[in-house]
Amino acid sequence: MDFLFVAIGGALGAAGRYAISLLPVKSDFPILTLLTNFAGAVLIGFITGIASNNDEVSKNVILFWKTGVCGGFTTFSTFSLEAFTMFENKAYLSGGIYIFLSVVCCLAGVFIGKKLSA
Repeated sequence: MDFLFVAIGGALGAAGRYAISLLPVKSDFPILTLLTNFAGAVLIGFITGIASNNDEVSKNVILFWKTGVCGGFTTFSTFSLEAFTMFENKAYLSGGIYIFLSVVCCLAGVFIGKKLSA
């Protein structure tokens, strides 16, 4: 049964990620991936905060949201490929900025999500 909660959540997360990728943003900088990862960080922080503040949240709810939705929604593998490609194309400054912003924004996103859940 756990797999079902993860699978359904993952499908919804992946669909949400795809929907964001359809936004009409034209840029050489992977801003939509950065925003997706930040939103996923806020969401996983929020879920973790809710779960730690409420003993009544079921394991299945956590599996659905944290492992399923967030796992399907966030795009760390895409982020890694985009950063690698930037370095391959000698866009070192953009690649470094992208990595820095991704790490800082997503850590901040987890913090924000946990604060929102309090």
